[in-house]
Amino acid sequence: MSLLAHGVGSRTDLPIPIGFALYGAGAAILISFAVLLLFWRTPRLGGSGSGRPLPEGLQRVLDGAPLRRGLQALALLVTVFVVVAALAGPDETARNLAPWVLYVTFWVGLVPASLLLGPVWRVANPLRLLHRVLRPLVPRAPGAHLLPALGLWPAAASLLVFVWLELVYPGRAEPVTVAVFLVGHAVVHVGLSLWFGERWFASGEAFEAYSTLIARLSPWARRDDGRLVLRSPLANAMATPAQPGLTALVVVLLGSTAFDGLSRTAWWQTGPGSANDSLSGTLGLLACIALVAGLYVLGTRLSGRLAGQDPAVQPGRYAATVIPIALGYTVAHYFSLLVLDGQNTWILISNPFGAAGVDLFGTYGNRVDLTAVSSDVIALVQVGAIILGHVVGVTLAHERALLSARRARASDQLPLVLTMVVFTLGGLGLLFGF
Repeated sequence: MSLLAHGVGSRTDLPIPIGFALYGAGAAILISFAVLLLFWRTPRLGGSGSGRPLPEGLQRVLDGAPLRRGLQALALLVTVFVVVAALAGPDETARNLAPWVLYVTFWVGLVPASLLLGPVWRVANPLRLLHRVLRPLVPRAPGAHLLPALGLWPAAASLLVFVWLELVYPGRAEPVTVAVFLVGHAVVHVGLSLWFGERWFASGEAFEAYSTLIARLSPWARRDDGRLVLRSPLANAMATPAQPGLTALVVVLLGSTAFDGLSRTAWWQTGPGSANDSLSGTLGLLACIALVAGLYVLGTRLSGRLAGQDPAVQPGRYAATVIPIALGYTVAHYFSLLVLDGQNTWILISNPFGAAGVDLFGTYGNRVDLTAVSSDVIALVQVGAIILGHVVGVTLAHERALLSARRARASDQLPLVLTMVVFTLGGLGLLFGF
């Protein structure tokens, strides 16, 4: 299995006929919508002030400077170590630790970590520590007043840069590329944080915004009064604050995973992507993002028009309902990468610089165990993640419609639901090369 071949799966992996999976997935979305119309007639998920408070002592620890600074310092040391390993370790990608840490352990591992623990990268982001050290250089943050208007648009752009590197750039797996990206990412975002203030990281840094977005489906939340609470992940998602650029962030994530699936198909590899160059890949990535954005905006605006509401505000209003769909796509595309290729990190950590005779943890001679999870399990997780993500998305969209109009007419919501069905069928089709 090669690095970054994370569109794992083919029609032969699926233990049921692909046609049955597609029809079943579409039916699951429509049936869940019908059930919601019949039995979910009033808002049920609660607001941003709901949740069970954590003990005050635990909150003091979690919000305390010692924990946050300690995690940030640890993350900074790990990052420096990875950069050094990239530059001083073996030249071959298969034997260099850095690409596996960045693209698998960190990028993919950030999903389960954020789901289980909340917005962990907001707490552990080492760039926040660098900002704090350098802040006396620009103590007034002259651009801070611009951040509310920018919203999450900078984060969407930052995420687009990373997914372009991960999915398009031909030399993405070379260790020196990883080192240049990590150093450049740090320099750019620390510099911008000095201009805009520390809040820049929440608005503009791809990994922190991504972790926070995924954490909207975790049980950890913060109440309106600042108290840490445990509450339903669905209520958490519904409490997502409306910000400029939220729709763009979700669409970039969803569109990039769609391109990931497309780039693994025989049609792409023998057609538009046969040159394996940056231009065709860039155009394909942007086209997928544009297609997802167009379908989503069309579905939400039509739903708003049928409901007698301003169509222009509908994409932003329903942006949070797309988070579980984006998460489902992400799990489907990266699950096998984490459990299989993720083993390389633990193999190579025993000898990060490729020195002769070094095997710190006794794993350096190991090979990736491809039997750790069967192809049937991988395929079922992929199908289940996409279907569950869309069912949850339909549920959140229905709740949002109730909160917006206090009614739940099928005709009003049908365009958005049909858009989600298209996303489901398209996602499964691309995932299994249909």
